[in-house]
Amino acid sequence: MEKEQVTLEDAIEHGLKENEFEEIQKILGRIPNSTELGIFSGMWSEHCSYKNSILKLKTLPTESTLMLTTTGEENAGALDIGDGLGVVFKIESHNHPTAVEPYQGAATGVGGIMRDIFTMGARPFISLNSLRFGLPEVKRNEYLLKRAVKGIADYGNSLGIAVSGGELFFDQSFSKNPLVNAMTVGLVKKNGMAKATTGGKVGYAVYIVGATTGRDGIHGASFASKDLSKESEEKKSAVQVGDPFMEKLLMEATLEAIEKDLLIGIQDMGAAGISCSTSEMSAKGNTGMEIDLDKVPFRETGMNAYEAMLSESQERMLVVPKQGKEKELVDIFKKWDLNAVEIGVVTGDGLLRVKKDGKVKAEIPSNSLVLGGGAPRYVREEKRPKYLDEVGKLDLSTIEDLKEGNVPVILNQMISNLNICSRKPLYEQYDTDVGLVKVTGPGLDGGLARVPGTNKGIAVATDCNSRYTYLNPHKGAMWAVCESARNVFVTGAKPIGITNNLNFANPYIPENYYVFSECVKGIGDACRFLKLPVTGGNVSFYNESPEGPVFPTPTIGMVGVIEDISNHIKNYFTSPNEQIAVIGRFKPTLGGSEYLKEIHGLTKGEIPELSLEDELNLQNLVLELNESKLLLSAKDLSLGGLLVAICKSAFPKKIGVTLDLSNINKTRLDETLFGETSASVLISYLPENVDKIKTLCGKHKLDFYFVGNTSKESEITEKKLGKITNLISLEEKYESGLVKIFE
Repeated sequence: MEKEQVTLEDAIEHGLKENEFEEIQKILGRIPNSTELGIFSGMWSEHCSYKNSILKLKTLPTESTLMLTTTGEENAGALDIGDGLGVVFKIESHNHPTAVEPYQGAATGVGGIMRDIFTMGARPFISLNSLRFGLPEVKRNEYLLKRAVKGIADYGNSLGIAVSGGELFFDQSFSKNPLVNAMTVGLVKKNGMAKATTGGKVGYAVYIVGATTGRDGIHGASFASKDLSKESEEKKSAVQVGDPFMEKLLMEATLEAIEKDLLIGIQDMGAAGISCSTSEMSAKGNTGMEIDLDKVPFRETGMNAYEAMLSESQERMLVVPKQGKEKELVDIFKKWDLNAVEIGVVTGDGLLRVKKDGKVKAEIPSNSLVLGGGAPRYVREEKRPKYLDEVGKLDLSTIEDLKEGNVPVILNQMISNLNICSRKPLYEQYDTDVGLVKVTGPGLDGGLARVPGTNKGIAVATDCNSRYTYLNPHKGAMWAVCESARNVFVTGAKPIGITNNLNFANPYIPENYYVFSECVKGIGDACRFLKLPVTGGNVSFYNESPEGPVFPTPTIGMVGVIEDISNHIKNYFTSPNEQIAVIGRFKPTLGGSEYLKEIHGLTKGEIPELSLEDELNLQNLVLELNESKLLLSAKDLSLGGLLVAICKSAFPKKIGVTLDLSNINKTRLDETLFGETSASVLISYLPENVDKIKTLCGKHKLDFYFVGNTSKESEITEKKLGKITNLISLEEKYESGLVKIFE
């Protein structure tokens, strides 16, 4: 029910603090009504305003000669890839909706990130998803995983966008509060990008285009800015409902309108719906906007102004067309069987004025609702968590080393474990071939897709070891950047920029805010050293269930470019009689490793050493080796360590391996085989090229370790250990790990 004046209790119920309610009254010069309170609650929610993170995010590096947009100013980041083209990309979360209604929550997460891309005038051509779930032995977790994956698949497949990569990580900390981070990459002509603004065009008409407006998703933004509880788990009205076929029509109509240069500006109606798009476009154009909600096409009867302004019904856009182009705009959307209805006008008074039933229902300075204006900005109290002192300690003398005779058994256990085994049962649900852009699809290190009409390729990866950031937030976040870079440059592509999705717990708890702050510093330190701009991203706080907070997860979405896809690097051994080596800085450790968790049930210890100088040198080394045609394959060493990487490199072509690990044998056998390390890549090459490779390793100040040869035999043997495994039976275990979940 609409109220002429609201109370502090109303404001608190809407997720606002007492000081924020007071600030709203100062801005308005009066007590807000219920519609105005609803607009402020959506726009000042954590989800929309980034009020507890924006000042930290502004410390991240954003400079690059390749940047085509200003970080945070548009719906997504864009980088110049030459030939008059830009790559547009972004990653966003839909964690809370997925925890409540996993199918629609995950599906609309995909839909939302797609709109951010094509609203810029870019055609989405590949996508990724980074997923974190609780252990599937808990039935609720298994249900959430299966339904979320189906939602991602159904929406993306219907749109016809190829999945090029992603990741799936399990840990009990994500029980009942999964993380679903969706990333989309699009291509645009540099001179064809659209902007989210009114352009200062006072008197120009404002249109709503796309689907009708209903009651789904009301409070979605504020809902995503609260801890999950039993009550919120039942709040399905806050979860949007998506229609991928409607989105496909909207994408085609939008891209056609942008290509025909009909628009001054366009903005997706995502979080906070009409409230967000009207206020943000007005603020960016230094104008106001007046809209009449009676003109909005509704699909439900009796919706009031409060509901209309906060509805997050999907597949809608707000558009300011060029004068004289209005009919052409309407005709395009009509051709695609979509609404295109004039609902308002751009004004010169800086106010967002909302009318319904012939009355003014809200009147708010538009810039007070967005980050550039009056939305609050906080830096919260930080306190180093006590747990960091405890979990950092690991006395290896208390852990028995791996016995040589047990290597086959432990390898079987490692290769089939949930965090290492094949993701095929998951990504086979996705269309990975649509559009004929796939060069390297999901299941390997980085995805690689051809840029249509050119020889170029775009490489992509999403990465974060949540266990590492839990144990060491600063170094763990640096690790995430470096690992995602490795997964891109082992395809032969040069990393050019990142987007990030920062998934953390309640920021009002000082220990949580410390971890968040340290992770942001880590991302910034790594990106500055590697000269990678942060083009944009997303922050998701309040990721905790009654069981506690999730592991901090600053997911990194990395994009790279290769000038000629015919020169890409394979991610697996290609034939017998290749030599195998590790290049980089091989310093394996058990701290924070998958081996330590899987075999000994421990999440503790100091995570692997990290040298940004070594990481940059390794990138330059791999790219130079590839340019010199000296590599047959390259694979990043990360989760599971050396032996797991060797097995994964052997599986695709059923290539056996004869190892000689005497060059790299550490004190402990378990560290050598399963310890994890930074700045290391497993390569294969022709024997006659070994001296040239060693010379380039020396040039880049990195080590070279010969570790063996590929063979015709379908087995993996080691000089000292003898036969470790039969490759065929081991691959069966690798492929079966997730099968029972998705049956």
